[in-house]
Amino acid sequence: MKIKKESVNHITVREGSDYFRGLLLLISKDRKISEPEIILMKRIGKALGFEKYFCNNAIHEILENEHVSIEPPKFSTNYLAKKFIKDGLMLAGSDNEIHAFEETWLKTTAEKNGIDVEWFLREKEIAAGRRRDLDDHLEVDDLTIEHLRRDP
Repeated sequence: MKIKKESVNHITVREGSDYFRGLLLLISKDRKISEPEIILMKRIGKALGFEKYFCNNAIHEILENEHVSIEPPKFSTNYLAKKFIKDGLMLAGSDNEIHAFEETWLKTTAEKNGIDVEWFLREKEIAAGRRRDLDDHLEVDDLTIEHLRRDP
């Protein structure tokens, strides 16, 4: 049975929150948040449907926030986890350096989601060789948040 691509691009609010939180944790790994990382995180937050005020606060408070779980996210599908890791590599390299802590964290995320380390290393090489433009397509741009309806 073939799954339509559109259906796998629909994610839950929880997965959207995990996606955003996970990328916030990633940008905090080198203990500094660059302007390109801020710009991309605002784009990601907007794509996931988060309010601008929430995104700004989360970005600027992540280095001091002790209440955020530091666990890498576990997604419902490898497809979504791979999208997350590709965006993570783009984000980590946006300041022209993928810090060792960022790479380790993304690799741990891949392993937690059952993704082959070889796939991760190939994607890292692709990301490293890519010219970085903050307007480039992100994987999150293809995702849609599914809000659950409650019966009256």
